Amino acid sequence: MKLTSKQRAHLKGLAMNIDPIFQVGKSSITPEYVEAIREAFNTRELIKISVLKNCLDDPKEIAQVVSERTGSTVVQVIGKKIVLYKPDKDKPKIVLPLA
Repeated sequence: MKLTSKQRAHLKGLAMNIDPIFQVGKSSITPEYVEAIREAFNTRELIKISVLKNCLDDPKEIAQVVSERTGSTVVQVIGKKIVLYKPDKDKPKIVLPLA
């Protein structure tokens, strides 16, 4: 899904108020980790992930890989924080501004 700058700014504003629900550590991204994120998208549309200091991988690369494997969109990567968005197919909770 391609986001416009206006939609991305809207999602960034919403993401400011949420806490990270996942942390990427030394073992980086495992299939179980990706599956847990995929399941989290069943109940929420916006997820924040924190990359710990002991993780040697680049947060932008982690964001890209997780995004591809979960079918989500990278909203932003700032420092060691990643924000991903995946709208609910049936009942989207987050209404994005028009393009």
